[in-house]
Amino acid sequence: MAKNISSRKNMSANNRPFSLKATNKTQKVNLQTVKLNGKKVRMSARELRSLEK
Repeated sequence: MAKNISSRKNMSANNRPFSLKATNKTQKVNLQTVKLNGKKVRMSARELRSLEK
């Protein structure tokens, strides 16, 4: 199993339909499984893009 190395957490937001009744939802982090130095790790897509630069 891949180890989580990302420090990012889920964000909370509101669903806003046409009636404008706000209900809570969570936006999850976009975690991707990649190999770093022969080990499988899970990191966010944003961290992966900055790592490739």
